[in-house]
Amino acid sequence: MAKTTKPAAGLAETPLPHYLGHRERVRERFQRVGGDAFTDAELLEILLHAVIPRRDTKELAKSLLARFGTFSGVLSAPPERLNEFSGLGEITISNLKVVQAAAQRYARDRIVPDMPILASWSALIDYCRSQMAFEGIEQFRILFLDKKNRLIADEVQQTGTIDHTPVYPREVIKRSLELSATAVILVHNHPSGDPAPSTADVQMTRAIADIAKPLGITVHDHIIIGKSGHASLRGLKLI
Repeated sequence: MAKTTKPAAGLAETPLPHYLGHRERVRERFQRVGGDAFTDAELLEILLHAVIPRRDTKELAKSLLARFGTFSGVLSAPPERLNEFSGLGEITISNLKVVQAAAQRYARDRIVPDMPILASWSALIDYCRSQMAFEGIEQFRILFLDKKNRLIADEVQQTGTIDHTPVYPREVIKRSLELSATAVILVHNHPSGDPAPSTADVQMTRAIADIAKPLGITVHDHIIIGKSGHASLRGLKLI
C-alpha cells in the first residue's frame, strides 16, 4: 500500500499557486463549449497556459492584446516586440511562432491543390489574411494557376516598406511563363490596415494585365489585404 507523505511537524503545507485552479476551469470550459465561444483574451490566455506553464497569464494576455489589437496580431508580432513583455522569453516567443506557422499551414491546406482555386474563394481569402494581414511591411505575392485554375505555386515576389512595394510587370510575366501558368491572382497587403486600392495599385494591375493578355495569361484578380478586411479589384470593377 502506498504511503502518504505528511509534512514535518510544525511545517505547513505549501499552498498551490492560485492560478492552477483557474487554468483547470478554463480548460474544462474549452472542452465543453469550444474555442468559438472564447474571446480573444480568453483564447490567448489558454494558449499562453501551454507555452508558459508556471505563470498566471491572464494579465499578460490582456497586455498583449492592448498592444497588438487582436489574437492574430499577437501571433504575427515581430519577436523583438514580443520580447519587450516580461514573461515572454526566447523559448516562449519561438513557441508562439510555431503556433502562427501552424495556423498559416492550416489555412493554406484548405486550398485543395486539385480543385480550382476560384471555387474556394473564402478559403483563399482566409489564407491570404493569415499570411499577410499583420505584416509590418508591404508584401507582393503571386498565385500562379494552371489552365484549370488549380494552384501551381504561391510566391512572394517583392517586399517593400510600410507603404510601398516595387512591382515590375515584366518580372511577373516572366515568372508566369517559367511556371507555364495560364492565370494569376495578385495579392498584396496594406500595413496601414485599410485595404482600399490606391491609384498606383490600379495602374500596376492594368499594366500587368495588358502585357499578360496577348501571351494567353489571365489576371483573375488583384486582392489587397488589410487588418480590417480585403478589397478585390475585380469585385470593384477596376480591372
